[in-house]
Amino acid sequence: MGGILALLALWLAWSGWRQIQDDGRRADLEEARDLAAQSVQRVLQGDLDTLAQRLASAPVQSALRAGDLAAAGTALGADWKGIEAATVLPPDLQDAYAGLPKSGFGRVAAAEAAMTEGKPVLWAIRDHGKPAIALAAPAEVDGVVTGIAFVRLPLVRATRGLESANLSDDSYLALRQGSHTLFERGDASLSQGAERLAVPVRGTGLRIAAAVPTAVISPFGLGVLGSFIGALVLALLGYVLWRLPSRIGGLQRVDDGSAPTLSQVLVDGPPEGQAPAPVVVRDAPRRAPVRIDSGIFRAYDIRGVIGQTLDAGVAELIGQSVGSLMREQGLDDIVVGRDGRLSGPDLVEGLARGLRKAGRNVIDIGMAPTPVVYFGAYHLNTGCCISVTGSHNPPDYNGFKIVVGGETLHGDAIADLHARIADDRMFESPAPGGYSERDIADDYVQRIAEDVQIARPLKVVVDAGNGVAGEVGPRVLEAIGAEVIPLFCEIDGSFPNHHPDPSEPGNLKDLIDTVARFDADLGIAFDGDGDRLGVVTRDGDNIFADRLLMLFAADVLERNPGAVILFDVKCTGRLPGHILRHGGSPLMWKTGHSLVKAKMRETEAELAGEMSGHFFFGERWYGFDDGIYAAARLLEILATDPRTPDEVLKELPNGVSTPEIKVDAPHGDPHAFVERFVAQSHFDDARLSTIDGLRVDWPDGWGLVRASNTTPVLVLRFDGDSAGALERIQQVFREQLLAVDPELQLPF
Repeated sequence: MGGILALLALWLAWSGWRQIQDDGRRADLEEARDLAAQSVQRVLQGDLDTLAQRLASAPVQSALRAGDLAAAGTALGADWKGIEAATVLPPDLQDAYAGLPKSGFGRVAAAEAAMTEGKPVLWAIRDHGKPAIALAAPAEVDGVVTGIAFVRLPLVRATRGLESANLSDDSYLALRQGSHTLFERGDASLSQGAERLAVPVRGTGLRIAAAVPTAVISPFGLGVLGSFIGALVLALLGYVLWRLPSRIGGLQRVDDGSAPTLSQVLVDGPPEGQAPAPVVVRDAPRRAPVRIDSGIFRAYDIRGVIGQTLDAGVAELIGQSVGSLMREQGLDDIVVGRDGRLSGPDLVEGLARGLRKAGRNVIDIGMAPTPVVYFGAYHLNTGCCISVTGSHNPPDYNGFKIVVGGETLHGDAIADLHARIADDRMFESPAPGGYSERDIADDYVQRIAEDVQIARPLKVVVDAGNGVAGEVGPRVLEAIGAEVIPLFCEIDGSFPNHHPDPSEPGNLKDLIDTVARFDADLGIAFDGDGDRLGVVTRDGDNIFADRLLMLFAADVLERNPGAVILFDVKCTGRLPGHILRHGGSPLMWKTGHSLVKAKMRETEAELAGEMSGHFFFGERWYGFDDGIYAAARLLEILATDPRTPDEVLKELPNGVSTPEIKVDAPHGDPHAFVERFVAQSHFDDARLSTIDGLRVDWPDGWGLVRASNTTPVLVLRFDGDSAGALERIQQVFREQLLAVDPELQLPF
């Protein structure tokens, strides 16, 4: 006991010393951070002042009065040491937009911001393939804006303060704008936690992020002084115990030699009167053979019907297959959660059994929306998770959304899971993996509330459709400052009130009525597992996801000029132009949450969205689809605008469009039909895209036919600038579709 107390004393003393080191390291870093921020601010503010002075100078003013913007640009940059470019753009920016993407999105975005704000702005941009500092300001003559001044400076103007900072190798400093790191020094492994110590560079959109290694946890809550005092007390107690006699009379048990030895028992049997322990032999349980249907392995995830293609035995095989993949990648821990469906507990039990059979450690977070499961992979540092969910499908469906190594499995990776099972290529560990339970709902709510707080109260009705978001979704919105009226937020896996799919307008009727009854500002709808968002206004308008994406894109691009904004083939043709006008880079891609996330990683997009209501925020969030977080960001944007939410949303560009139209595929094979349609159809004077199905664009609208990857249906959508254009496009498609299959049942 004395030795144990001595070791504890050493531990407390060592912890106290480490705390002193941590405090010193943190103080040194904060001093270096503040000095760097002051240095960067001083240099860049000087550049902004120089820009203002030169715009007011006689040569520039004379050229502006003469309407010679080229001469004004030359005068603006004359003898300005260190600049890379100086120009004055026409105030309508038409030439700048016409030159995209070659001229660079960053220049246009900075110029637009200067026009909107009516004052000089400073942004970090990527111009001609390299990062730079952009200055932009309205060029005025007698109070009238005649152009937009644009100056490009090398990035080193903003990084010298960090380069000269006194920084230890085990600390981290970075210059950031939005979610982009422009320059960093020190231990890059600390970059993820650097926002906690970040400070803004005043007068700019930049900030200095900083981080030190995780501080030593104070034992028993003791500080530095408490640790040293505790060490002294334990050392004295240890010394006292060490000096006590090693034998205490009356407490020793003495072996008198009468007990038989082990060898005697083995030869002679147990002592007289002692019966041998009974030996019970049981047959080892044998699992019945499990047939697994390859059809449940879909393009984006795994999904089947309970009792027909999916049960606990299938879940166990899938778990072992995923665990085998994790083992190959050197990954040990995985988060598992489930939605509110009645089949969820049995599937989680089977899934965990299979994962543990492959030697993986399962962290079960219980019933939770899919975004919370994704969040758990980041929050608990596993990089792996599985959400057991049927999403927006009927109650008898269920399935698995799988992330391994930070990547959502899709396509070939999903097919490989089935191949492992079919070929019996699954690893079985000699010892099962661990199992623990963890509730992270509070951590999820707190993380969003730390990122989002609305500027004024908004009253919102939340319709969870009896899905799993019914508990966490309202909590998040209340935590950011909203007044929430819950509707169908009791979790019930039978979905007794309506189908939990907000992309279907018919499922929003109760929400529209409730918003009107309570005179709420907005109606929010979540799907069955909380990764999709639907929105209705006080006037009863259904704001489709592609229009919401316009609002999100404008907000994100304010802080991230030139950023890639990703959208799927079902989104409106007005979306790319809206993104361009706000200084972004639009990119159309295939439909499917896992396909979009993979493309986001490839293109480093800050934001993505699908017509189905999936929104993916890379800026300030983790890049996965999260309907609850998207709702919080929506309220944040609406609350900062003095207008009503109805007024803000009605101003978004709009035309005449249909919701998603779902048509039963001939012979239950939508992919085969789409292949025939692409090969046999003919569209004149139109632009065709075969990224995902066939999308046909005309100057006044477009139409789409694609194969659903989750159900045996064709998905159609049409959009026009007017009712006449929409009707014409639908009729053209109707003729082409019926030419391929006259028996097709079309609702238009």
